[in-house]
Amino acid sequence: MRDAEKGSWVSRIAALQDAKTYAELTWEGSFEDYLEIVRKNPKVTRTAFQRIYDMILSHGKTEYIDNKKKLIRYHFFSDEKFGGRDAIFGLDVPLMKLVNVFKSAAQGYGTEKRVILLHGPVGSSKSTIARLLKKGTEDYSKTPEGAAYTFSWTTDKKLPDGTTVKEKMKCPMNEEPLNLVPREWRPKVYAEISPPESGHTIPDGSELCPACRFVFKDLMTQYHGDFARVMDHIHVHRLIFSEKDRVGIGTFQPKDEKNQDSTELTGDINYRKIAEYGSDSDPRAFNFDGEFNIANRGIIEFVEVLKLDVAFLYDLLGASQEHKIKPKKFPQTDIDEVILGHTNEPEYKKLENNEFMEALRDRTVKIDVPYITKLAEEVKIYEKDFNSRAIKGKHIAPHTLEMAAMWAVLTRLEEPKKHNLSLLQKLKLYNGKTLPNFTEDNIKELRKESNREGLEGISPRYIQDKISNALVSDKGEGCINPFMVLNELEAGLKTHSLISNEDARKRMKELLTSVKQEYEDIVKNEVQRAISADEDAIGKLCGNYIDNIKAYTQKEKVKNKYTGLYEEPDERLMRAIEEKIDIPDSRKDDFRREIMNYIGALAVEGKTFNYRTNERLHKALELKLFEDQKDSIKLKNLVSSVVDKETQEKIDLVKDRMMKNYGYCEICSTDVLNFVASIFARGDAKE
Repeated sequence: MRDAEKGSWVSRIAALQDAKTYAELTWEGSFEDYLEIVRKNPKVTRTAFQRIYDMILSHGKTEYIDNKKKLIRYHFFSDEKFGGRDAIFGLDVPLMKLVNVFKSAAQGYGTEKRVILLHGPVGSSKSTIARLLKKGTEDYSKTPEGAAYTFSWTTDKKLPDGTTVKEKMKCPMNEEPLNLVPREWRPKVYAEISPPESGHTIPDGSELCPACRFVFKDLMTQYHGDFARVMDHIHVHRLIFSEKDRVGIGTFQPKDEKNQDSTELTGDINYRKIAEYGSDSDPRAFNFDGEFNIANRGIIEFVEVLKLDVAFLYDLLGASQEHKIKPKKFPQTDIDEVILGHTNEPEYKKLENNEFMEALRDRTVKIDVPYITKLAEEVKIYEKDFNSRAIKGKHIAPHTLEMAAMWAVLTRLEEPKKHNLSLLQKLKLYNGKTLPNFTEDNIKELRKESNREGLEGISPRYIQDKISNALVSDKGEGCINPFMVLNELEAGLKTHSLISNEDARKRMKELLTSVKQEYEDIVKNEVQRAISADEDAIGKLCGNYIDNIKAYTQKEKVKNKYTGLYEEPDERLMRAIEEKIDIPDSRKDDFRREIMNYIGALAVEGKTFNYRTNERLHKALELKLFEDQKDSIKLKNLVSSVVDKETQEKIDLVKDRMMKNYGYCEICSTDVLNFVASIFARGDAKE
C-alpha cells in the first residue's frame, strides 16, 4: 500500500513537468541545424550587452512626466514575475541611466568596454539591482526570445588497453557556435546567413578558447583541413544561464588576501589531468572555471569591487577594455560578458584619490544609486515586508510605516536654501503635494541645488530592523503604532555605527520631533473627520452654506425656514466655514463666486452639485461640523476613567468610523482617540 501511495505521489509530481518546455531547453543538434536556426532568427547570436538590454525591454516600460521631466519606468525592475520580491522603488532616474549604458553598449558605442560601477550609500539597492540582472538573465535564457546556444565536441579517445571510446567535451567557456567559423570566412558567411534586410547584424565574434582551439586544430590536421568533417564532431545545444550551476553568471567577492589569488578569476591547472595529457601546457589539463570564464556570454558581479586587492583590479582592465583575460600559461582569451561592480562611498573616494588607479577610473561608468527621496516610494519598501500577509497576529496601525519612512527621507534631504521653506515642506513637494507659490520649476531647482541629496542619511535596513524590534516587543498587545516605532528609531541612534558625530545625532532627533508633530496633525485631522462624518449633518450644513452664498452673490435675501421671514445672508456662518480652509476676508467674494460658477457649470451639463466633488469645501464643512459637535462628544472627558453612557455610544460610533474608513483596529483606534483627547485636554487643538 505504501509503495502504491509513493508511486501515486511521484506520478503527481511528475505530472507538473512541462515535457515540451523541457525538450526545448535541452535541444541538441548539429552545426548545420544551428546555422538554420541563425538564418531564421539571427538574434540568437547577440552579445551579452545586447541580450541583457533586450531582456530589460521585454518586460515593458511606462513613460511619465515628473516635474516637467520625461521619465521612463522599466517594469523589469518591479520584479513582477517573481512576486516583487526584489522590486526596486523610487529609483527610476538611476535605472534609466543604467539602461542607457546597456543601450549604448548594445549598439557598440563604447560602453561595452567599461566596468559598470553602481555607487551609493549602504542599503541603497545596489546589490538588489545586480541580483535582479542576474536572475533576469537566467529566466530570459529559458524563453524562446532569449534563446542562446553553445556547443560540445565528441572525439575518439584511446584507452591504455588500446580500445577507443567516444569522449564528450563541452566548450568550457560556453562560446557562441559561430566562433567555430574561421575569422577570415566570417564576413561572407554572416552576410549570407543574416542579410541586411533581416534587421540584425551578427556580431564579429571572437577566437575560440584555448581548449576548443586545441581540439579544432587537432581535428583539422587529422582531416587534412576538411572543415565539414571537423564540424561532424560538433553538437550544438541550448545554453541555459544559471548562477547555481555556474553557467553564464559569475559572482566574485573579496576575501582575506592570503586565501585568494587571481586563478579564482581566470582558472587554474588541473594537476590530476596532467598525467593523462602529459603536459601542463595542454589546455585540456586546465580548468577554465574562474569567474571570468564561467560568466562568458552573460554577466559577472563584483561585490564591493573596490575592496579587491590591486592585483585583481588589473585583471579588470583587460577584461573591460579588450574583452580579454590571461589564464595561467595560456594566451589572452576572449570573453563576452557584462562586468558589473558595486561600491560604497568611502571606497570610491579612495579610488578617486589614488593616482595609480587612473586606468581603472578611465574604464569605469559610474551610476549613482542614492537613497529614495520620495516618501510614497520609500513607504513601498516597508509595505513589501510588513503587511497583513507577512505579519500574522499583530496589527500595524495606520501611518506607522509612513512615519518611519518620513523620518528616513528627511535624514537624506538637504536643508532648502529658500528661507520660506521647511525641510518637511520640501519632502511634501517631492512627494507630489502642491504648496502655494511653488511651481514645478521650483521643485526642479530644489533638486538641482541639492546634488548630494540621497547619498547620505538613514538606510532602509535600519528602519526595517527597528520596525521588526517593535513587532516582537511586549509593549504592543497585538498592535504597534507610530510612537512605538519612532521610539525604537530614536533609541537605536545611541549605538548607530554609521553616525559619526553628536551634531548628526542631534539633527536626527530633531527630525524625529518634526515627524511626531506631523503625526499629531494627521491623527487630529482623522479624528475630526471621524467625528464629523455624519453625512446628513454635512449635507444640511452644505445646503445652508450654498443657500447663503447664492443669496450673497446675487444680492438677495435668504428665507428663514422657521420664521418664514427673509433675512440677510448669514455672514458669521459663511466665514466660520471659509476660515477653516484659510480663505482670508479679502478673498471671500472670489471663493463664493468660484463655488457658484462651479455649481452653474454642473447644471449646464445636467449634473447635480455634491460637496464631495470639491475637496476644499468638503474639508471646510467637516472642520466646521467637528467644531460644532466636539463639545457634545466631550472628547476631553476621554482621558478620565468615568464616561457616561451617551458619550460612550458616540465614542464607539467614532471608533467604528475610524476602523471602517482609515484601517484602525479596536486597540489602535482607542489609543488614537485617547491620544487626541489628551491634546484637547491640554487646550492644544488645531482650530
